[in-house]
Amino acid sequence: MYIGVDLGGTNIAVGVVDENGRILHKGETPTGVGRPFEEIIKDMGDLVNRVIQESGYKVEDMKSIGIGSPGLPDQENGIIVFANNLGWHNVPIREELQKHVNLPVFIENDGNTAGLAEVIAGACKGAKNSITITLGTGIGSGIVVDGKPYSGAHSVGAELGHLVVQVDGVPCTCGNKGCWERYASATAIIREGKEAAGKNPESLIYKLVDGDMDKITAKTVIDAAKEGDETAMELFDRFIYYLTMGIITIINSFDPEIIAIGGGVAKAGDFLMDALLEKVKKHIFYKSAPYAKIVFATMGNDAGIVGAAMLGNL
Repeated sequence: MYIGVDLGGTNIAVGVVDENGRILHKGETPTGVGRPFEEIIKDMGDLVNRVIQESGYKVEDMKSIGIGSPGLPDQENGIIVFANNLGWHNVPIREELQKHVNLPVFIENDGNTAGLAEVIAGACKGAKNSITITLGTGIGSGIVVDGKPYSGAHSVGAELGHLVVQVDGVPCTCGNKGCWERYASATAIIREGKEAAGKNPESLIYKLVDGDMDKITAKTVIDAAKEGDETAMELFDRFIYYLTMGIITIINSFDPEIIAIGGGVAKAGDFLMDALLEKVKKHIFYKSAPYAKIVFATMGNDAGIVGAAMLGNL
């Protein structure tokens, strides 16, 4: 048995996971960002102990604890170097957690743990080399090479959302301009949807929210595009173009066996996938060679727990 911890800015989720990536029992607690890290990690440890007890197992039955953390984790030294949404800098998470639970502790970026979960029990199962992309507020990514999470020589190499797809483009929260997530995330669709609806009150986007721009979501724009609204279709086509450019860059750089796409935008289903596959086929570099299979991710909200737990089984 393994323990997986999904450390988020809002909640901490913990699960007991078997060697096949199956969650046997799980629970969660509010993160309470803003408190001293010692208090947050104590709550994490208490939750780990509670979930183990509720599962019917003992601490001795667990092989290790894996933590999927936002930001920049340092596995070798067991610290979180930087996590913006937690307000953490150089937090000794391994040492601190072991005060409450006497088990080996592994840490990895939460994007990579989600990617590992897809390899262990999801859409990428059986693949040695795969990449998982999450289309949400930004673009999260998880790279798995030879069955193990890959983040480069300095643990900062899996930030695919910050590929530059438009020189001097839209400013990004990272400080650069033109990052992929500024053009191919839910946030990007919402931004462009609001702008377009404001200029064109006859559009279906505008009508679906009764003129209240604050109600526009990515789903609003995609639903309008599905209905054939010209304004929405133009935005959706531009979104698919930028999504395609990022994916082709990934294929040209990594040549993975499979690319799994998750996150809220992926709920658009075949409408999104059909348009994406058509554009990838049109723009791919090697026209006659095989390239990555592109599918939807399947692990959903369990990905963080499962992928973190499996860090101790690599």
